[in-house]
Amino acid sequence: MGNKIKFGTDGWRAIIAEEYTVENVARVSLATAKWVKQNFENPSIVIGHDCRFAGDLFMRTAAKVFVSEGVNVKMAEGFVSTPMVSLAAVKLGCSVGVVITASHNPPSYNGFKLKSHHGGPLSPGKVQEIEDIIADSNSIDLDSVSLDSNLVEWIDLETMYVEHAKANFDLKAIENSGLVLAYDAMYGAGQNALKRLLPNTKFLHCEHNPSFMGQAPEPIAKNLQELESFIKENGNIDCALATDGDADRIGLYNGKGEFIDSHHIILLLVHYLAKYKGMTGKVATAFSTTPRVKVMADHYNLSSEVVKIGFKYIADIMVTEDVLVGGEESGGIATKGHIPERDGIWMGLIIWEFMAKSGKSLDDLIDEVYEIVGAFKFERNDLHITEELKNKTIENCKNGSYKNFGKYTVDSVGTIDGFKFFFDDNRWLMIRPSGTEPVLRTYAEAPTMDEVRDILRITEEMICN
Repeated sequence: MGNKIKFGTDGWRAIIAEEYTVENVARVSLATAKWVKQNFENPSIVIGHDCRFAGDLFMRTAAKVFVSEGVNVKMAEGFVSTPMVSLAAVKLGCSVGVVITASHNPPSYNGFKLKSHHGGPLSPGKVQEIEDIIADSNSIDLDSVSLDSNLVEWIDLETMYVEHAKANFDLKAIENSGLVLAYDAMYGAGQNALKRLLPNTKFLHCEHNPSFMGQAPEPIAKNLQELESFIKENGNIDCALATDGDADRIGLYNGKGEFIDSHHIILLLVHYLAKYKGMTGKVATAFSTTPRVKVMADHYNLSSEVVKIGFKYIADIMVTEDVLVGGEESGGIATKGHIPERDGIWMGLIIWEFMAKSGKSLDDLIDEVYEIVGAFKFERNDLHITEELKNKTIENCKNGSYKNFGKYTVDSVGTIDGFKFFFDDNRWLMIRPSGTEPVLRTYAEAPTMDEVRDILRITEEMICN
């Protein structure tokens, strides 16, 4: 009997050769095929893999299962980003999209993401329906199934994405602006697309390396030290973009080599699209995002909503309502006029277009944001602790044990997803367990970085000592 396969915040992920095996990928794929057949008259699935180890093997495994069930399969040529598969689901009219990726997880992981025909994450309820019908073992004889079938079509999803981006951005304005731009693909699946869109960009880690040089391809400051050094040593870089393993998350740096977090990016996007482009719509953000987003939305008379963590909750709103920007703290952001999907490259292009069209530096644009919402700093600290300590800390949060964190007194607590301790209008701390790793995430916001780090330090000491 096989192990129970469960989908987390964004797909099923597991360590390659332990739980992430050909047999288990086949089990998940069979459930996906059966669900698609139950819910669509002429079912079809578009599938692609990112740069991770054995991605092509696992993609072909899934495709064989789909073919064995009589489902039409559109297969990506070469490695692709998650947004490329999501876009293809819409453009090709597929029932669902499947991405063989573990996103930003360490190199030892791979995964299986499900995308809807709307071009965003499959809704939690539908993912649960698929999870519920995963069999205990694989019943498909994979060796007997050929992909040389009239059910299989190979498609260049990267070119489809590049052409879509060219039609939606003023790339000439960016190219002619005099901006010196850099892009760090973190050895991930976005590495070729940006070379085709803006070839004069300075590129880092844009080679195929399934080990990611031993580092989790998550675009956060501690993982982007080489990019930071490159900016500081170069001296003339105006802005740098980084994306994660499957290129759906964004990291950003200013010309001084300072990391610009997702809260600032979301605020910049709302500001640009509302003020400069005259666009409207709701702003939907995850629970871990700064409350200043509401201040910005109110400033432009836009409605706003806070949802549970996991981009699928934002995507659900984007599919049914008019949403201008949807985003989360971890770098996953989507905007109106594209697909209801996180897309690191797309968000980077919007910021670069904003800089090019306004003739202003990233810092100047952030100052415009601060004039509306006030200046602030943010940082996240992931505590790698035992499951026992993680569970004990969460129990303490549930029981209301934390009345203060050092000199910071708790004024109120938000509990939409995790625990957000508000100290005052400008300072808060959040504690939340990771859904995919033995990690406790702590987040803090305050007027200065020194104070942010003080809050995080006090929190770590309280939890770990």
